[in-house]
Amino acid sequence: YIEKQLSFGPRVPGSEAHAVCASWLVKTLKRFTLDVQVQPVRARAYNGNILRGKNIIASFNTENKKRILLCAHWDSRPFADHDPDISKHRTPIDGANDGASGVGVLIETARQFSMEQPEIGIDIILFDLEDYGPPQDAQRSDSEDNWGLGSQFWANNPHKTNYRARYGILLDMVGVKDATFMKEGYSMMYAPSKVKKVWDMANDLGYGKYFVNERGGYITDDHFYVNKIMNLPTINIIHLDTQSANGSFFDHWHTMNDNLENIDKATLQVVGDVVLNVVYRERGL
Repeated sequence: YIEKQLSFGPRVPGSEAHAVCASWLVKTLKRFTLDVQVQPVRARAYNGNILRGKNIIASFNTENKKRILLCAHWDSRPFADHDPDISKHRTPIDGANDGASGVGVLIETARQFSMEQPEIGIDIILFDLEDYGPPQDAQRSDSEDNWGLGSQFWANNPHKTNYRARYGILLDMVGVKDATFMKEGYSMMYAPSKVKKVWDMANDLGYGKYFVNERGGYITDDHFYVNKIMNLPTINIIHLDTQSANGSFFDHWHTMNDNLENIDKATLQVVGDVVLNVVYRERGL
């Protein structure tokens, strides 16, 4: 699924690759559930441009009021602004890990749900316009609200009136070899019991070397807006690495090397396994 997303080219909002990938995502999810919606998004970018995007929502067990939200962003960064080669700083990236990896895992979970329906309701949301924040050399001040434009739009305009879920799980950068998922700051601030639930499950499954028992920094990501605007406790499974080249995320973050070569199937399997086990073991909520 990741390779297929990358085959369209960088999924930069407004590009042909972005439009074609959106169609493929909708068509693919419709193989696994009849309930797929596209929410048109209109948002203002850091530079004042109006961006148009699409949040893609696939639902399972729609009549069940007890629901879990699973999400990831499907757009890719328009700028390789952390690439060692300065001449590449305005070049769009593949976004294999930062974008396609979380989406790939969620498409596979959708396939699993189509074969074995969970007892509870599930909404998978692929957010658009997450990674259109200002490049490093932008003259404008960097407001945190320039990121996660699709999730901000959805949180203010949910696809269903009065939408509620018991909790949410965001997947971001979940595909490189030996990834380390720390307990991210906003996740611990807004939903510590859900962090515990997921990390305990990972440990029970023998994945403690991936889901490490350490606190990470505060990352302004899609879950931040779902928590802040909707008051829906949502955690972020995100690769955090203070020893990496950029001091925060995986080595190839926002560079031209965020490509398929650096995706590891074992890591994807671990994350998918943890998410599926958490979902399938939920009964009454």
